[in-house]
Amino acid sequence: MSDAGAWIRPMRAADVAAAERLTATAYAGADRVLGPPGARADDGDPGRPAAPVAHPGRRDPVRAEQWRRRTAHLLATDPGGCWVAEDDGDLRGVAVSFTRELMWVLASYAVAPGAQGRGLGRVLLEAALGHGRGCLRGMLCSSPDPAAVRRYRLAGFALHPHMLLTGAVDRTALPVLGRLRDGGTADRDLLDSVDRRARGAAHGPDHEVLRATTARLVVADRPTGQGYAYLGTEGSPVLLAATTRRVAEDLAWEALASAPVGAEVRLERVSAANQWALDVGLAAGLAVHQRGYLALRHCRPPTTYLPHASLL
Repeated sequence: MSDAGAWIRPMRAADVAAAERLTATAYAGADRVLGPPGARADDGDPGRPAAPVAHPGRRDPVRAEQWRRRTAHLLATDPGGCWVAEDDGDLRGVAVSFTRELMWVLASYAVAPGAQGRGLGRVLLEAALGHGRGCLRGMLCSSPDPAAVRRYRLAGFALHPHMLLTGAVDRTALPVLGRLRDGGTADRDLLDSVDRRARGAAHGPDHEVLRATTARLVVADRPTGQGYAYLGTEGSPVLLAATTRRVAEDLAWEALASAPVGAEVRLERVSAANQWALDVGLAAGLAVHQRGYLALRHCRPPTTYLPHASLL
């Protein structure tokens, strides 16, 4: 199908590199206009700020490769959810979505700045949503961009504001933690079990790309609760899931404790349902900002869960 001269078609493996460049440009442009606290050029997800880049509209090489690897993984495991808008051989928009069990997730969604206002975003989102027609629940992270927020709400998503906590950790506040250990491939069943209890669906094959694109996997497996967290190189949790508040708190503190002394850490995508994460961040001396939304359809906000920006 076409809209305003552009063709909406399934994404191909050969599109991934161009899609990475398009999303980097689109998200960086939105951050410059919106200017939220601590804004940085996005790494390719609907609402996640990432590391500073030397050239506006580009990600640093590590994050660009992570975006390409993650998108190639989603295209390989769930090609029906990945769409692009093409005009005269050039990509003008991209929507990357996937399903896991009965959960539909929007991973990346952008229209090139010069092609906005032509209806491409609406048609791309409709194509991606069609892939999740049989799913009971839907989830995505949204930037604060008013046009994107309006589109998600009109598509039936409830909007839950996200908090962002940033700063250097007050290391005098670090507590003594319960039993935690480094995780690995043998923990796959445990991780999927925690996912189902915390967010309603397992990540399944996405754990492979999460392990490959993060610095460390930390696991809690106790009689009183289970959980895990993927940590970035600076110690910030990229994804955190737990079955109890106490386990979630311990995992968050472990992430903060692993940060280099004096480094800025980020507790991102903290919804109002996760007051425990707000308490941990404030106790660690971090500052609170508001950044984007968790958009949900037919499900409640997870209460012991900090979602990944694109794999949620």
